[in-house]
Parts: sequence; structure tokens; C-alpha cells
Amino acid sequence: MLFEKDTQAIFWNNNPKAIQRMLDYDYLCGRDSPSVAAIVHPSKPASFQKFFMGAKEILIPIYASTEEAISCHPTVTAFLNFASFRSAYEVTIEAFKYPSLKTFMITAEGIPERQAREIALTAKKENKVIIGPATVGALTPGHFKTGNVGGTISNILKTKLHRPGSCGLVTKSGGLFNELANIISLRTDGIAEGVAIGGDRFPGSSYLEHLMRMENNPAIKYMIVLGEVGGTTEYDIIEAVEKGLIKKPIIAWCIGTIANHFDRQIQFGHAGASAQKEKETAEAKNKAMRNAGIHVPKTFNHLPDVIEAIYRDLSAEGIIQESNEEDTPNIPEDYLYAKKTGKVRKPTSFICTISDDRGEEAVYAGHPISSLATPDTGFSIADVLTLLWFKKRYPKWATDFIDTIIKTVADHGPAVSGAHNARVTARAGKDLISSLVTGLLTIGPKFGGAIDGAARHFKEALSNQKDPKEFVAEMKKQGLPIPGIGHRVKSLRNPDLRVACLKRFAYDTFPSTSLMDYALRVEQITTSKKENLILNVDGIIGVLMVDMWRNLGYDEEEIDQFIEAGLLNAFFVVGRSIGFIGHILDEKRLNMPLYRHQTDDILYDVKEAEPVEH
Repeated sequence: MLFEKDTQAIFWNNNPKAIQRMLDYDYLCGRDSPSVAAIVHPSKPASFQKFFMGAKEILIPIYASTEEAISCHPTVTAFLNFASFRSAYEVTIEAFKYPSLKTFMITAEGIPERQAREIALTAKKENKVIIGPATVGALTPGHFKTGNVGGTISNILKTKLHRPGSCGLVTKSGGLFNELANIISLRTDGIAEGVAIGGDRFPGSSYLEHLMRMENNPAIKYMIVLGEVGGTTEYDIIEAVEKGLIKKPIIAWCIGTIANHFDRQIQFGHAGASAQKEKETAEAKNKAMRNAGIHVPKTFNHLPDVIEAIYRDLSAEGIIQESNEEDTPNIPEDYLYAKKTGKVRKPTSFICTISDDRGEEAVYAGHPISSLATPDTGFSIADVLTLLWFKKRYPKWATDFIDTIIKTVADHGPAVSGAHNARVTARAGKDLISSLVTGLLTIGPKFGGAIDGAARHFKEALSNQKDPKEFVAEMKKQGLPIPGIGHRVKSLRNPDLRVACLKRFAYDTFPSTSLMDYALRVEQITTSKKENLILNVDGIIGVLMVDMWRNLGYDEEEIDQFIEAGLLNAFFVVGRSIGFIGHILDEKRLNMPLYRHQTDDILYDVKEAEPVEH
């Protein structure tokens, strides 16, 4: 028998679809272990790949070399070579040196004839069985199959290839192998063993080699050979029959009889399917096999009837004992295929309303990236931001304002807490992303986070029609500083030029600035008490963002949602990331050493710890 139920293979050159078909077949046949023990993929490091065996996921190891795979799986006996025609020879010859490997399948077409002959010759010397080149492989129903032979699982079930029959089938063609398997399943109990030896001119094994093995296999009661025009290997079968080496009934047909109707030599699909002399024509070989006592139909169309007649005769003689069909397990469908064909439905885990990457090109709020990426499209960074954050394209005055904010808050020097942390982390040898994150994690209510607070408190005060004096007094009574008011250095006499620029921009471009006007009236109250209690850059950004949204037609509830979501502070995050990255790159360029704070800048007040009384 070519394969046993415990046969395992090394699969050279990862082909997930073919491997999964083998594992589905394993499950269908009730195998205890997967037929693929290991995958060899030289371009990948050692790892694992997930597959299904039934509904259960399993891991199949991937190795970088055949040698490594053999050392880890010494009991493997089959080698499935899915390498291209450029490397199939080297891969096969290298694998011949491992004694445990007995059966080889080579799928590649077009291997140079000299190399194909050398593979066949070496295999005979090393006592190896070669199936191929240019083959879909072979199978022993109910035990083991190679790669894609037999087609899909539904086709395998239809053609009874999942359990043993009584026929031995040998063909060259993989496609006609499936066709014959279907014919046999319709008229008989199916196949006990099937081999497609391959369509190249010099296959690694012959019809006769497989027929001789089948002759000695008690499970096989009769054989079917599908030959073809070209070559003389069918005459080897005739000789074996005439010498009595093969006694079991053989049904045979050589395809290509149509060639007799052409006035010139015809090259059929396979490399070897071309008659060089009369003896190699399909007509001559069919006649010779018929004269030798082999069952040859009149035409291919008569082949099913001949197969059925032989099967009935053997059954009537008791040589073939038909068995009852057993129930086969259902192979679970792959989820993606079942979903594509509408057989399952699954609730989604996420909802995305801003972008879609499922087509040929990702889109931002309905705009393909190519339509907004380059300067000639008229889209700015601020346009992309509004598409992804708000799902709208804002007018130019609004996107110019957003662009101004990002540029305004991009950096405020190395001394502020976020930039300081980013630089310290970079000096510790951390990467750019880690260093950036440490700076971003510093952003909060006391650093950058006042934008949201300013928008919230000023908006609420104006909405409730509070007089600026009343608002200031109420915040003081609650013991709360007014977010967006006050600066450590800047004052009325030393104004913050960033705030001045934003005020001027808003007066020039905004349709209205009601909340900024209210905030400036509050500033008049606070600076009358202390001149550095000015409307700072966080405050001006916060109130102008609310003014922008009001001018764009957002209702008050939508604006409140933006504020509660921390959206205003997000502008600070985007802008300040630019500065943080600049500081990190500055540290990398300067190659500064690990930072350690100076001890004279620390007040040490360390007292002896008090004991805890029990």
C-alpha cells in the first residue's frame, strides 16, 4: 500500500490551502494525527502556523530547512515538494539523503528533462517512490492524500475518495484523475488507491511500477489505467500481462485518438503527449492493449460501461465484497467562506464611521486618500483632521484656525514637563515612541489640559447669562481657579503674542466671537486684581473652538459632547507631539548621556522612621 493511516508528510514550501485540504481529509477519515507533520519554508524563521482539523485549531511547525524538520520529525515517510520548477530538483535531491523519507511527490511542471531523468534514476538507486513531476499527487482513500489531489472536500465525498473501494487507478493527468474517480464512484464502490504520475515527458515513476504494487495489494481487485498519446510505457504493461506478472483485470484507455484526424503532428497538453512514431499513437496503443487481453473500450464514452461490467463480474464471483456506507463527519466550513456565501451572520465588535479600508483604497469620511493626499487636491492637514474627527469638511477659515492652533501649541521649550520627560526618556536610551509617550502622559489638567476646562466653564457661564463679575466671584467662592486664566510670566504689560495672534485671526475671519468676547470681559475683571491673570493660550483656544463650532452650526449639546470627550485637549496633543518629537530627535543627535538630577536642586528632609507598635 502506498500510504498507511499513520503516514505523515513534510510539506516543502508553505501552501496553506493545500495543507488545509489535507487536514480536512484527515478529519473526514478519522485520523488521530494530522497528515502534515511539518512545513519547510526557507525564507521564514522557525515558527508555527495555525490550521483546522475539524473545528479544532492545531499548530503545525515551520522549519527553515529539510534537515531541521527531519531531525524533529524522524518518523515522517512522505515528502511533498511544492517548490517551483527552478528549485524542485535541488530540494528533491537534498531530501533523498534522509533514509526515513520513502515517498516523494513533486508538483512543479517544466523541470528540465535532464534533471527529471536524474531524479528518477536516483530514486531507483535509493529505493524511493516518486510521484511526479507535474502531478496533483496520489491518495489511499481513508488513509492519506497529498495536497490537492481529489479536489475539494465536497468533490471527495461525491467521488467516494474518503473511504476505501476496490479499484486501483493510475493516470498521468490530475484533471482526468478526478474525472475517472467520478466515473468509478458512479458505477462501483470506489478507489482503493489512486496515483497521477504526472504529465511531463519523464515522470519519476511509471504506470507499471504502480500497477505491480497494486497487483500485490489484496485490497485492490482490479486496475484502471488512463494512458495518453506519446511514449511507449503502455507497452511495458502489455509485456507484464503477457508474462503473467499481472493477473488482476486491467481496464485501460489511451486518450488522444483524435490525433488520427489531423494531417500533422499534434502536441496535446502534457509535455509527453505527442507521438513521435506510429507506435506511440493512442490508436496503436489501444489496439495493442486490447490484443493482449486488457479490457479496452471502443471509445472513451464506453469506458464507464466496461468499468461497471468488470465490477459486476468480480462482485458476482465474490472477489469484491461490498460494504455498507458509513456516516462521515461534517467538515466545518471556514468562517470567511461561509460568510462570503451568506451562510452565517456574526454581530460586529466595533463600529467605524470615519474611514473604510475594505476597498482598493482607504477612504477618509468618504474621500479616497489619493483625492486629498497631495497639495494639488486643495486638502490640508486640518482638512484631514476634520474629516476623521468630525466627519465634515470645514470651510477654509475654520481649517486655517485649526492649522493655526496646531502650529501655536507645537512647542513651548524644553523646560515644560512634557518636553522635559520626553528628553529624559530619550537620554535613557529609549526609542522615539517610548520617549514620545512619556511626554504625552504628562498632559493633563495642569499642563495643556486647561483647554477643555476653559471651554466648559466659560461656555456654561455665558449660557447661564452670568455677569463676568458674578462668574469670577462664584469660581472664587468655590475655591476654583478659572481654567484658561493666568500665566506664570506673561501679563498685561508683557502680553502673550500667541494669544494676540489668535484674537486678531478670529476678529478677521470668524463670523462671530461671542464666547471670546465674554472671556475678554472676564479678563478685565481678573487683571484688575493681578495683571498676570490674563486670558492665556489655553483659554483663547478653548473659547474660540466653541465659537468656531457655533458658527459652523453645531448645537449646544453637540459642543458639550466634544468638550466632555476631551476633544479640545486633543488639538494640544496633536500639536505638542510635533514639539516632543523634535526634542527627542535633538537628544538623539546630541547623543547626551543618561540624565541624573542635580542633588543641590533637591531639598532632602529625611528623618528616621518611627517604629510601629504592635
